[in-house]
Amino acid sequence: MAIFAIAAATDAVDGYLARSRAQTTAFGKFMDPIADKILVMAALVSFVELGELPAVPVIVILAREFLVTGLRILAVGQGVEIPASPLGKVKTMSHVALVLVILVGRHFGLGPSGPELRMGFLYSAVLLALVSGGEYFWRARSVFAER
Repeated sequence: MAIFAIAAATDAVDGYLARSRAQTTAFGKFMDPIADKILVMAALVSFVELGELPAVPVIVILAREFLVTGLRILAVGQGVEIPASPLGKVKTMSHVALVLVILVGRHFGLGPSGPELRMGFLYSAVLLALVSGGEYFWRARSVFAER
């Protein structure tokens, strides 16, 4: 739990420092979202295996990540950069929060309303994944325009 929290926190601090000091790089713009996705997706898939989460919502979250990553790759091929949106950052925070709620529940318990709390975080994460994914596709609709 501590390792995951530290990894998520250092990722956020790293991104903030790079932007605030204007030290962003092409490599960082590529690797940062990939590292975020690997960290969260590995945890969510593990929780499915452990029976902590149902598979279908996790598949929806995974599908969104693949679709948005594919969209960004397609856009780069057309010379269009699709920067991270504030809603996408909120989505990432909701996924990190979901993982932390599950880890806290596994180690300390969440009380009698624990299952409802966990499902609330899960479905909030799914909703934010869908809405932010839709936003990315809306902002990048020119990528699909006939030329």
